Amino acid sequence: MLFAASIMADLIPLFVFFGIVMGIWGVLSMISTRNSRAMDRLTRMSRPQSLADIEDPARAARGEKYTSLLEMAKGMSSPMMPQTELEQSALKTKLSNAGFRSDAAPMIYSGLRMVSLAVFFAMSIAIFVPGRTMNFSTMQGVIAMTSFGFYLPSIVLWWLRRKRQEEIFLTLPDALDLLVVCVESGLGLDAAMRKVCDEMSEHAKVLSSEFSLANFQLQMGRPRREVLHDLGVRTGVDDVRSLAAILIQADRFGSSIAQALRVQSDSMRTRRKQLAEEKAAKTAVQLLFPLILFIFPGIFVVLVGPAAINIMETMLKPQ
Repeated sequence: MLFAASIMADLIPLFVFFGIVMGIWGVLSMISTRNSRAMDRLTRMSRPQSLADIEDPARAARGEKYTSLLEMAKGMSSPMMPQTELEQSALKTKLSNAGFRSDAAPMIYSGLRMVSLAVFFAMSIAIFVPGRTMNFSTMQGVIAMTSFGFYLPSIVLWWLRRKRQEEIFLTLPDALDLLVVCVESGLGLDAAMRKVCDEMSEHAKVLSSEFSLANFQLQMGRPRREVLHDLGVRTGVDDVRSLAAILIQADRFGSSIAQALRVQSDSMRTRRKQLAEEKAAKTAVQLLFPLILFIFPGIFVVLVGPAAINIMETMLKPQ
């Protein structure tokens, strides 16, 4: 009985703190989403219902469910959403670099950050608080685990972004060589990009999807300069940015696209060779750590061990 009373006495301040935090979060969410919900209702009321929704009630129900899920995600993500346009643009760029190009991606990502923070906070309370007194070590564990939950979505996003950019970087030289061959054979840039997408759709899916999206934007009538610039920003790879800049300059000044692509291909091949030489030069230094920690002790024992045993036997032998 006394043990349960002591546990409750330790948990009451945490419950009060958690209730205050949730109350403040609810008030801020209600204030920030009140105007947006009103505008969403006005938009839905002013927008006429489509013929497909009238003929297919199941589709309309799925649309309403999706809208409700988006509203819930919007309400949860409002405390974590960036406030300035510069921060929102940077977040959209990071998400597009990781492959998430939807308009709702920043909202869903911010909602996941909020959910991860709440889940890890609850887990830290359940792990560190029961049976312990409220001291600095307990609060340190709660804060550390909650901080990990706060930064976990950012770490996952960084890893996805890095893997996607690495895949684009590794498959870009082959695509660029094929693009040079197609352009020099007489095809235009749009037809050459379609050919690259068709030929490399199996082993270069990410780059093919980016080229397909750029080609679709060109077919929709967007200027080539904007499409190529968006391609470089959307991928986040320096080689794609330089390729887009060269193609934009060639299109602006009327120079040969085939020559520009060949120059870019040669410079990219030289850069990849230099990167390979740099990694090869670093290998000798990186091998020192496993040699010193794992290989040298074994060699030392094998070579010096018998001599050390003989010296010990000689010194301990009675005269």
